Amino acid sequence: MDLTITPRLLSGSVSVPASKSMAHRAIICAALAAGTSHLTAVSTSKDIEATCSIMRAFGASCTAEGTSLTVTGIASAPAEATADCCESGSTLRFLIPVAAALGIKATFLGQGRLPERPITPYLRELSKKGITFAYENTMPFTIEGQLQPGRFELEGDISSQFITGLLLALPLLEGDSEIFMTSALQSKPYADMTIDCMAKFGVTVTETETGYHIPGNQQYRPADMQIEGDFSQAAFFFAANALGSSITLENLPEKSAQGDRKVVEILSDMWYNSKEETLEISAEDIPDIVPILSVAASLAPRVTRIVHAERLRIKESDRIETTAAMLRALGGEVEILPDGLEIHPVKAFTGGTVNSAGDHRIAMSAAIAATRAEGEVTILGADSVRKSYPDFFKDYRNLGGVANGIHLE
Repeated sequence: MDLTITPRLLSGSVSVPASKSMAHRAIICAALAAGTSHLTAVSTSKDIEATCSIMRAFGASCTAEGTSLTVTGIASAPAEATADCCESGSTLRFLIPVAAALGIKATFLGQGRLPERPITPYLRELSKKGITFAYENTMPFTIEGQLQPGRFELEGDISSQFITGLLLALPLLEGDSEIFMTSALQSKPYADMTIDCMAKFGVTVTETETGYHIPGNQQYRPADMQIEGDFSQAAFFFAANALGSSITLENLPEKSAQGDRKVVEILSDMWYNSKEETLEISAEDIPDIVPILSVAASLAPRVTRIVHAERLRIKESDRIETTAAMLRALGGEVEILPDGLEIHPVKAFTGGTVNSAGDHRIAMSAAIAATRAEGEVTILGADSVRKSYPDFFKDYRNLGGVANGIHLE
């Protein structure tokens, strides 16, 4: 479904939706707790619905009422379960070890590009610890067995989703475990967020010089938790402000473990703080906001080079290619690097047609680019925003944006 946007700056207030990353973690912790937890200010999306659905399949109760979730933990895990992850990489990679720790024979299903996304670290490490995989490089696939504690070796340049999956699962095992990082961990703020969430549910993890020590025989305890605002979604509106809009952002915490909170600092560097002719940004800790940073960089006063972004090639789309295609379609100037993008500034976007490639972050980034375009911007596949921020275009219109074609409210 397609949407055409008439260029116009945005103004007003927006309540930033709750952090999807934090909601995934809180739902899983609550489902593993012995008792009932209440999660408030949860923003529903396809990804969050997938995580709730699978935790129900694993034996938990997860009931939504408005923006609140009531989660009663698993009393008895089933012998077998089907786990439909839809298009959510977080759901898939978080819950493979959880199913293994619970001893569930689980068949994982997925849609879109999810079947193409690798699970190599789990194939290698979990297979050494009692888990068998019926896996042929796609989905569906099935895991079976009882995960055993011990040492799990992971490379630091893999997705932090693998680290989070193990962190969530290993406290359930009968013995202590160690996650040993063979190189420096990228996207560490996501692991920090996981540990922070686990602590709220009574589970401890110790960071070591080489990774993490996870005591076994721990029990998640129920907790009531409000999900904080999502800086990866706020990034779209911060970027819009950098491009001339006037938006007040509400529902953001003053302190947060979210790596994407760096967006404000990065945007300031683009316009004000850096005196370098070329601003270099590492995407290691902030992969999700690369598309919208690329939009902002196109109108910044200097060249921007985004590096260490190789993992963007295996997101909902190949985000290096689709981000470059979006910018070029709108009159931007961009060069694809081996590990990222080099963006040269232009005076304004020309307008044009952007294919979202089914990627929610490309669709939302194009909508923000449209605020500074000379002509209309048509977004193909604009309904992809349902994956993470279903109300994005509703909020966009409430801020004065003119978006015609489909209704996503």
